[in-house]
Amino acid sequence: MEFAELIKTPRADSVVLHRPFYPAVEGTLCLTGHHLIFSSRRQDNMEELWLLHSNIDSIEKRFIGTTGTIIIKCKDLRIIQLDIPGMEESLNIASSIEALSTLDSITLMYPFFYRPMFEVIEDGWHSFLPEREFELLSSVTNEWRLSYINKDFSVCPSYPPIVTVPKSMDDESLWKVSTFRHGGRFPVLSYYHKKNGMVMMRSSQPLTGTNGRRCKEDEKLINATLRAGKRGYIIDTRALNVAQQARAKGGGFEQEVHYPQWRRIHKSIERYNILQESLIKLVEACNDQSHNMDRWLSKLEASNWLTHIKEILTTACLAAQCIDREGASVLVHGTEGTDSTLQVTSLAQIILDPRCRTIRGFEALIEREWLQAGHPFQQRCAQSAYSNSKQKWEAPVFLLFLDCVWQILRQFPCSFEFNPPFLLLLFEHAYASQFGTFLGNNESERCKLKLPQKTMSLWSWVNRPEELSRYKNPLFEANSLVIWPSVAPQSLQLWEGVFLRWNRSSKFLDESYEEMINIIKYNKELQVKVNLLRRQLAELEADDGVQDDGMAESP
Repeated sequence: MEFAELIKTPRADSVVLHRPFYPAVEGTLCLTGHHLIFSSRRQDNMEELWLLHSNIDSIEKRFIGTTGTIIIKCKDLRIIQLDIPGMEESLNIASSIEALSTLDSITLMYPFFYRPMFEVIEDGWHSFLPEREFELLSSVTNEWRLSYINKDFSVCPSYPPIVTVPKSMDDESLWKVSTFRHGGRFPVLSYYHKKNGMVMMRSSQPLTGTNGRRCKEDEKLINATLRAGKRGYIIDTRALNVAQQARAKGGGFEQEVHYPQWRRIHKSIERYNILQESLIKLVEACNDQSHNMDRWLSKLEASNWLTHIKEILTTACLAAQCIDREGASVLVHGTEGTDSTLQVTSLAQIILDPRCRTIRGFEALIEREWLQAGHPFQQRCAQSAYSNSKQKWEAPVFLLFLDCVWQILRQFPCSFEFNPPFLLLLFEHAYASQFGTFLGNNESERCKLKLPQKTMSLWSWVNRPEELSRYKNPLFEANSLVIWPSVAPQSLQLWEGVFLRWNRSSKFLDESYEEMINIIKYNKELQVKVNLLRRQLAELEADDGVQDDGMAESP
């Protein structure tokens, strides 16, 4: 298919652009295969807007006389308006944008056509391979091994080719366990706690069904993580009644009679359409400027967004507590093990592991616990808060995770090497990007699409020194301790950087941030001067001591 077939009117003049925080400006609108480009072409103040079609969530059309108005609602929650002279031109441009922003084929998306204008210092596709992560693990324990049982994705389509499993389990046993777990997602290592050797594993639900089916290899696998005389915890991210209902469909949960050393805890985390509706309600509330305080607070509460944040953080804290304070190993799963499970395992690691609070450590966490672990980004991020088509698979699971990280970062502002704009960057690229990192639903799909060969990795761009400096937290001081976030209602706040970004100017926040950087810079300069003066004082005192000794020795 040629993009030209979809572009009925490639260019329109005398178009007026309205967007947040800028005065309305007249210029030329151009449509390409992947971008909507607006240029003011003014001599005194040239303005340009480049918008990826894949960033467009929905469009609305209105007409006043012969002038058409197209309102474009974006996945990054921005809303822009184009006033286009001429009824036919307006309709043509609107239908072209609709067609170009809803392409079904992944290979027609911009990452396959994007050619970087920067020098590639590091190939991000090879920055966080499982073998490298395993090297870190094998330096502290020899109880685990890499299994290549899924190298052709035949055992579990949503797992990567390489997984970390107990050394005592052979591949034949793993295959048997995979037939007992939903979607073949058998328990694999998620995190090893160096402090006490406890581990966190993740999987999908066991297929116990109504007959109470069991799998001795499954029991052996998760028992292999236990120390002698120790109990473990299974954290099920579904309410007990939901887990019980799953048995009727062939799913279920671990029976205590077969897993006597494990205590099962149910912590309900919402999924799918409930989360999507929550996001839609929240964004509606944020965009409505007519509310008084009571109405605004009521709509914010009714969205339940902060309730979902609280549920996820509470469960992650529980997992971290079991590992660090109880000295117990943990298995986390829900139904598929691709959504709430990953929220919990990744947030627990941020709480427990200082490495995950560094930039590269956090990137490694996203790769390991989201991309390689099979979170279906293509399905979940297909639409954002403005979509008119309510499909079953969309849900802001990854955005909720990033919001939880922001909540912890806000409570521990000196413990993270990265800043909030870094989290915002990940949110934007998960929904629309020139990079191939978040394309596809799992490693199997990325392999078939040949993404490492045909597209550029987001990490190749972000990890260049000049780009990385924009996302470094000036307050960062390495903290080797476990950090325990508060989930009390007064501790959780609306992430203004995402949800009020286009409604309220960040001018004063930006100015205060600049002032903070200047104060930190000045403080470092003073610290250098203090150290220099201390050295000079010590030298003077040493000289005085030598002179005094000389005087004492003279007759």
